[in-house]
Amino acid sequence: MLVTVEVLTIVLVAIATALALAHALELPGKLRLPRDVYQAIQAIYYPGFTIGGAAEPAALLLTAALLFLMPSGTAAFWLTVGAFAGLLAMHAAYWILTHPVNNFWLKDTQLGGTGARFFAFGAPRASAVADKEDWTALRDRWERSHVVRAVLGLVSLVLLATAIAL
Repeated sequence: MLVTVEVLTIVLVAIATALALAHALELPGKLRLPRDVYQAIQAIYYPGFTIGGAAEPAALLLTAALLFLMPSGTAAFWLTVGAFAGLLAMHAAYWILTHPVNNFWLKDTQLGGTGARFFAFGAPRASAVADKEDWTALRDRWERSHVVRAVLGLVSLVLLATAIAL
């Protein structure tokens, strides 16, 4: 059972990291785009990235489960604690930095079902964010939040892979 949890955890952490890393790698090119093109591009992400984004909370839960399956006090245990902390910070960065701006980019996009409910969370806060900042500040916040998330994900992935390899 331990090997199954380890493999599933690594796969989910890798998926969560890959999504943030994909956004981070786009940063140099997207910073050159004019507002209308940038806003048009933003809306294309949400169907696929929202589905893939489910890997992030699942990775967090499986990493926590892995902590209970590992002998406490070992190097593998502490590396997993570090990976869990990195994933928790990655998830927090999404809700604090990225999600309010997502609501701004999606304000004119018709969403249905689960996506509509997910992005409606925090929508009043997003309006407050949008009222205070121009589009370039929102763009920079969104883009840089993914760099932060990619770094946290990569650190977590490396710590977790090292813990499992021990």
